[in-house]
Amino acid sequence: MEVRVEDDQEDREGRQNQNQDLVGQENQIIYSVEEAPPPHLTLVFALQQAILAIGSTLSIPFILTNLLCSSTNADARAQLLSISMFMCGIATVLQTTLGVRLGIIQGGSHNFLAPIIAMMTLEKWKCTEEELNVNGIRNNSTIINEDEIWQKRMREIQGNLMLASIVQLVLGCTGLMGFFLRFIGPLTIAPTISLIGLSLTAVAADINQYHWGIAILTLLLIGIFSLYMGRLKVPVPSFSKANKCHITRFPIFQLMPVILSVVICWLISYILTVTDVIPQTIIISNKTMPNLARTDARLNVLNSMPWFYFPYPFQFGMPTVSAAGFAGMLAATISSVIESVGDYFAAARLSNAEAPPPHAVNRGIAIEGFSSIISGMVGAGHPTTSYSGNIGAIGITKVASRRVFQVAGVILLLSGIIGKFGAVLTLIPDPIIGGTLTVVFGMVGAVGISVLQFMDMSSTRNLTILALSMILGLMVPQWLLNNPNSINTGSEDLDQVLEVLLTTAMFVGGLIGFILDNTVPGSKEERGLSKWRETLDSSALRRKTVQYNLPLVTTFIQRMKCCAYFPISPTFNKSYKNCCTKSKKQKTYELSDVKTRQENGSSEMEGK
Repeated sequence: MEVRVEDDQEDREGRQNQNQDLVGQENQIIYSVEEAPPPHLTLVFALQQAILAIGSTLSIPFILTNLLCSSTNADARAQLLSISMFMCGIATVLQTTLGVRLGIIQGGSHNFLAPIIAMMTLEKWKCTEEELNVNGIRNNSTIINEDEIWQKRMREIQGNLMLASIVQLVLGCTGLMGFFLRFIGPLTIAPTISLIGLSLTAVAADINQYHWGIAILTLLLIGIFSLYMGRLKVPVPSFSKANKCHITRFPIFQLMPVILSVVICWLISYILTVTDVIPQTIIISNKTMPNLARTDARLNVLNSMPWFYFPYPFQFGMPTVSAAGFAGMLAATISSVIESVGDYFAAARLSNAEAPPPHAVNRGIAIEGFSSIISGMVGAGHPTTSYSGNIGAIGITKVASRRVFQVAGVILLLSGIIGKFGAVLTLIPDPIIGGTLTVVFGMVGAVGISVLQFMDMSSTRNLTILALSMILGLMVPQWLLNNPNSINTGSEDLDQVLEVLLTTAMFVGGLIGFILDNTVPGSKEERGLSKWRETLDSSALRRKTVQYNLPLVTTFIQRMKCCAYFPISPTFNKSYKNCCTKSKKQKTYELSDVKTRQENGSSEMEGK
């Protein structure tokens, strides 16, 4: 018995030492969540996070204008860019102040591009010849309002986005997501996320076609900077009170590969434009179009865009809704919520902070829904979600300060209000954006595939479910796009709903994976549920305390006992993974009871 006790003590000490080593590796954060750097450093760190967010958000307005039949409308693109950055700032400030209160940047979500594409393929919203050639028609007797071409489609996106975001707000305020997560595992998440990236390859190809050489150069530079030169630290002048003026080494290629690639390729495109190497027009699908690979293709927008632009609700008219559009947006919303929950816990781990409690996670989801409602009202054309790239940057910069991310939100907000800034960004040639999108969509697919690490990949059950969800997720939407009007139920509204859902690859693949994973017999270990849920709990390591409670009002909320039943209240004490089920105390009691029985049983065996 004494030998066994000593062995147990050694095992416990070994595990404690291992945990301390892990904490030591992660405890290199220079500025924790609750700490604030000096003002000048706060501005520098915030500007760095804002630039990273702009690089990710920049592509969405470019894609939207193409989908809204206004690829040559530079004013529309500049407006959408300004609105997107404005909403990124608003959502970031709200999330870091009232939401999960961690260092998280909010930005436009690429998850919603798939349902928007499906919506725009409906007969009602397909681009007509007159709309695509509006510049030529203007000289004839027919007059077409160029703004109304894209604004009527934007109103449809706005209304359905707002409805779907209301659902997200309800999920956060009621804590229902904790209940749904019990049935969602890697075999649902992997095909859902990976098919988002795989289904958008045609979008990137359409943008790259203006000049494949520039697009490939952009892609190669991003790969070289991030993969081969990522660990190279460049000496830059710096200043601090302790060391005064000195030289410090900064991993610029690892932090800003996209921005650097865009700037270099933009300069090369300018040289090729000035020397007329890039022609002014290009033939695409037997149509002569302006060559958007030139840097002077949209110069007129600099004069037409005002210095200051203030987005306001319903500026494009009253939003419209449809059952088909709402269904597609709702599917993307659920996917976005699941991804955000993982981002919250990832941000806490990288920040060396304790795991966010249930009320903070619920508030984070609710704030994302609320911000997305505002985004729909002002006409951004996309919701807001947490940016994994900015979270990953915390592990590199070792700066997790909440103050830094709040200032970054203010910088993004001001960038959206200054209209000329958005106008300058529209001058970026389309192939450069296409090259970055190729990498982004590929990364989205890779992130989805990486979730498979949690499950047993040698299991025939898992491989069969994954194979069916992936192949049908690609095949069904493609067949329906090639065979329009194939769905005929007798109800036009139901036909549109099914067409939007079944032409959205992530919905088809995710639904098949969800149904099969929850109906085909398999253990939690085989399905990957045990390992995946362990990643949502970092309590095994000792981390720094974070003030997840709401500022100013928490003292008053604690006095009201009824607030303990509200999932977004700081006094809510349910376990997030078991929300709407058993309480944490009850599960602890049951676990200790099982351990007591096991110890009693082992003692009896030893006595015998």
